This record gives sequence, C-alpha cells and structure tokens, in this order.
Amino acid sequence: MTEVTCAIIIQKERVLVTQRSEQMPHALKWEFPGGKVKKGETPESCIRREIREELGIEIEVDQLLPSVRHAYDTHSIKLIPFICKKMKGEITLSEHNSYRWVPIIELEEMDWLDADVEVVNALKSKLTGGFS
Repeated sequence: MTEVTCAIIIQKERVLVTQRSEQMPHALKWEFPGGKVKKGETPESCIRREIREELGIEIEVDQLLPSVRHAYDTHSIKLIPFICKKMKGEITLSEHNSYRWVPIIELEEMDWLDADVEVVNALKSKLTGGFS
C-alpha cells in the first residue's frame, strides 16, 4: 500500500483543488494536491515538499484528518489528508491541468478522484462539527 498525502488548503472559505492532466492516470479528475511519501520522510514534510514542487507555494500544516484507504484497479493507497494554509508564493502548475478555489459548499459537485471523495466527506463532517 502506497502512502500518499494531500493538502486541503483553505483560504477565505474556499478550498484549492487541482485537476489532473490528460497524461496522468484518472485524467481530468479533480483532487486535493499532494503526492507519495518518500522513504524516511514524514507525511508532514512530504506534503510541504509536494505542494512546493507541484504548485510553487509554501504552506503551513494545521491539522490531520483521518486517513483514507482506497483500492484502485492497479494499486492501493493510504491517503493522508492535511488541512493547511497557504503562506506565501503564487500558484504555478507543474503537473496539473488547472486549479480552482472552490467554495466549501460546492466541493461535493466536483468530479473527484475516488479516494478524494472520502476526504471531502471527512472535511464536511469536520466543518459541520464546528471547525473554524
């Protein structure tokens, strides 16, 4: 099982989402940005590195959400989601097709990558439970 991190970057009640490129598996699906944890790397350092590499911005990790285990046709992942804040930099895409800042209430309307659907549900539960 591959450990993968993702960042739920919240700014002004909007969440940053990225669309996979046409060359990536699950092309054009929306996802929370992130990537694979390297050997010897903590999930927290992984998500900061991945966001810097993929989006060109620096983030601050605020909170860990429950991990999601998902089996795709060819592999299984443990998705480790973090609620984060954008600290500095301008978004520059290096791998993705596009990005959007989506109002939290519209997240369920996106065409999500399967594992990210569960993260959306966990985020919704967290926010409904009084997350500020």
